[in-house]
Amino acid sequence: MSSTAGRGTLLAAVVASGMVFLDATVVNVALPHLGSELRASTAGLQWTLNGYLLTLAAFVLLGGALGDRLGRRKVFLAGVVAFTAASVLCGAAQSIEWLITARFLQGLGGALLTPGSLALLQSSFHPDERGRVIGAWSGLAGVSTALGPFLGGWLIDALSWRAIFFLNLPLAVIVIVAALRWTPESRSDGAAGRRFDVAGSLLGALGLAGVTYALIEAQQFGPGSGQVVGAAVLGVAAAVGFVLLERHRGERAMLPPTLFGARLFGVLNVFTVLVYAAFGGFTFFFSVYLQNAVGYSAFETGLATLPMTILLLVGSARSGALASRIGPRPQLTVGPVIAAAGLFLLHGVSRGDSYWVDVLPGITLFGLGLTLVVAPLTASVLAAAPDRLAGAASGFNNAASRVGGLLAVSALPLVVGLSGGGYANSGQLTPAYRQAVLISAGLMLLGALLALVLVHRPEREPKKSRPCPALPPPPTHLHEPDQGADRSAAERRRS
Repeated sequence: MSSTAGRGTLLAAVVASGMVFLDATVVNVALPHLGSELRASTAGLQWTLNGYLLTLAAFVLLGGALGDRLGRRKVFLAGVVAFTAASVLCGAAQSIEWLITARFLQGLGGALLTPGSLALLQSSFHPDERGRVIGAWSGLAGVSTALGPFLGGWLIDALSWRAIFFLNLPLAVIVIVAALRWTPESRSDGAAGRRFDVAGSLLGALGLAGVTYALIEAQQFGPGSGQVVGAAVLGVAAAVGFVLLERHRGERAMLPPTLFGARLFGVLNVFTVLVYAAFGGFTFFFSVYLQNAVGYSAFETGLATLPMTILLLVGSARSGALASRIGPRPQLTVGPVIAAAGLFLLHGVSRGDSYWVDVLPGITLFGLGLTLVVAPLTASVLAAAPDRLAGAASGFNNAASRVGGLLAVSALPLVVGLSGGGYANSGQLTPAYRQAVLISAGLMLLGALLALVLVHRPEREPKKSRPCPALPPPPTHLHEPDQGADRSAAERRRS
C-alpha cells in the first residue's frame, strides 16, 4: 500500500469495480425517464436492470476461472473493454429492446472484470496487507454503488439518461492505463491443466434466466400460464443440473466443491444473497417512488441518498479494520438490524414530508448498516477460501450478490402487485412501495439472524509471512518496502 505499484493496482481495481457497481445502481434513478422516452412497461424496466444482473451473475464464475487460468490482468482488461463498448450501445439505444440487449452484453463484460479486480488484489499484495487493501477496496467500491443515484440524477437532469452510460468511457481509460502500468500479471498454477467448465456456465445462466423470466412475465401472462410454468420448471431443472454437474466434476469444476469445505463460506454467501436482495429491492422501488409519487426530481432523488455515500466513504475501511480484530459476527449481526430500522422509518414517506425529518434519519440508518456489513463480509468470504481459488471465490460471492438483487427486482413487483404502467401511477405505486420496503426490512433481519447463529470467527492463519502459493516470489517493492527496522518491528507485532 505504501508503494506506487500498490496504489496503482488498487486504483485500477477500485475504478473498474466502481463502473460495474455504478451501472448496477445508477439506472434506478433513470428508470422513470427512460421508461417514458422508450415507452417501456414495468416489465421493461425490470429487464433493464435484470438483463445486466442476469449475465453478470451467470458468468462471473466463468470470469473468475478464466482469470485464474489465462491471467487475471489479461481477463480483467478484456472485461473492461467489453463493458465499455456495451455501455456505448446502451447510451445509443433507440428502443427498450435495444437497451435490454445492450445491458445483457454489459453484464458479460462485468462478469470478466469484477472477479478479476478483487483477485488481483488478493494475489498481488502480501498476506499481512490484504485485510487493509480489501477494506479500502470495499469502501471505495461501495461508495461507487451509493454514488450512482446521486451522480446519475445530476447527469439525467443536466443532460440525459444516456449520459450515465457514456460516463464509463473516461473511467475505462483510467483503469486501462493504471493496470498496464502498475498491475502485475498472475494466474493459478493449479488452473493451467483444467478444462473450462462451459456446460456449468450454460446451466447456471439457463437456471437464472428461466426463474427470472417466470417471475417477471407472470405479471403479464399470469402465474399459471404455460410459458411461465415452463420457464420456471426449466430454470429449476437447470439449477439442479448445475449443482449436480459441479459436484461430479470435483476440482475440475468452475465452482470447485473445495470452496464449500468450510461451512463459513457457504453461510456467508447465503447472507450475501439476503442482504443484497434487500438492498436491490429497496433501491429499485425507492428511486421510482421518490420521483413518481413524492415529486422529487432525478437530482433530488440522487441527493437524498448522499448520506449513505458519505457513511460508506468514511466508515468502510474502519469497519474492515474492526472486523479483523473482533471477528465478523458482531458487525454482520448488528449491521442488518440497523439497516432494517432505517427501512422501517422510510416506509411511510409521502408527498409533502420534510426530507430532514422524514427521509434523512432512515437513509442514514440504512447507510450505517451497510457500512458495518460491506467490508467485513468481503474480507470474510475471501479469508474462508484458499488463495489458489481467489478468482472462483470472489466470482461466486459477486454472483451471490447479483442473484440477490436479481431475484428481488424480479419477484417484488409481482408480490406487491405492480405491473404494466403502474410505476407511473402514484395511486398504484404507493402501496406497492410500502409493502416492498417492509419485505426488504424482513430480509435484512433474516440475514442478521443467520449471522448471529451461524457465523463464527474464522481460525487465524499462521502469521508467518509468505507469498501467495500461486505466484513466484512477490516483487520486493510491493510487499516489504523496508528490509531493516520495519521488518523487525512487524515481526515483533506478529509475535
